[in-house]
Amino acid sequence: MRTALCNILAISVLLLSACGKQESTIIEDKILKENVLMEAPALELKQHDVAAAPPPPEAPPAPEDPQPGPPANGSVPTAAPASARKIIYHADVRVKVEDLVKTNARMDSLTHAYGAYISDASEERQEGQWEHQMKIRVLPGQFQKLLNSLNGLGTLQSKTLSTDDVTSEHADVSARLRTKRAVEQRYVALLSQAKKIADILAIEEKIGEVREEIESTESRLKTLNDQIGYSTITLTYFQTLPLNRPEAPVLSFASRFTQAFYSGWELLTGLVLALVTAWPLLLLGALGFVAVRTWRQRRRAQLETEA
Repeated sequence: MRTALCNILAISVLLLSACGKQESTIIEDKILKENVLMEAPALELKQHDVAAAPPPPEAPPAPEDPQPGPPANGSVPTAAPASARKIIYHADVRVKVEDLVKTNARMDSLTHAYGAYISDASEERQEGQWEHQMKIRVLPGQFQKLLNSLNGLGTLQSKTLSTDDVTSEHADVSARLRTKRAVEQRYVALLSQAKKIADILAIEEKIGEVREEIESTESRLKTLNDQIGYSTITLTYFQTLPLNRPEAPVLSFASRFTQAFYSGWELLTGLVLALVTAWPLLLLGALGFVAVRTWRQRRRAQLETEA
């Protein structure tokens, strides 16, 4: 059996340089079929247990460690319950408080009491309002308790809860990661048996592509585990501030007299500047007046002479 398998692997090495993409797909399909045959009973049992499982309680269960260590007594660890679902919990809360400084101290105590931590925080002070926003990460088992404690900070303005069931996605990503790792091991085995330089280069290129896919899948699985392991609460609390409006000053008689004097002076200088600006019009008006007066005088003299 082993000899026949080695012969098949040797023939595959010779065909890698001509049909690299097709061979990768065949190997992955073969591994996927083997995984399906090996895990079919377990998957059927898991689907049956998930369908029969009751809805999650008010405090969601804490996620399990994806890679638990062996127990201290040396016994074989039992498998995780198949009914455990992978759920991501989110909440957005907005609260109006009386004293923002005291609320900051209160939030430090709450996060410490419930084993949570603040991943992001910002503070902004505008005219009439002082606002603080933070993103709290907390274990799912303490999510609802911490959420209820936020009601005591002040007057609740809004609260939004949402959940994302990523059980199927988590299972799919985990299965793809196992498949990619198995493909990598197959390519490594082929590389150890390759003799030609062209075959070695082709196999190394395939190993590089598979390892990139493994890193991308591991990153996605790590993100899912982080979101499942710690629920997120986006909290915004603000304090209203009084608006400072300056009062109108009380002016004395001397101040008002001085102000009136300067106002009159500004009016006089404005008129003078306006006359200077309009000097062409004044000149034309003066010339017209002189012309009309001269014409009347001549007309009057002519009439007197005729009489």
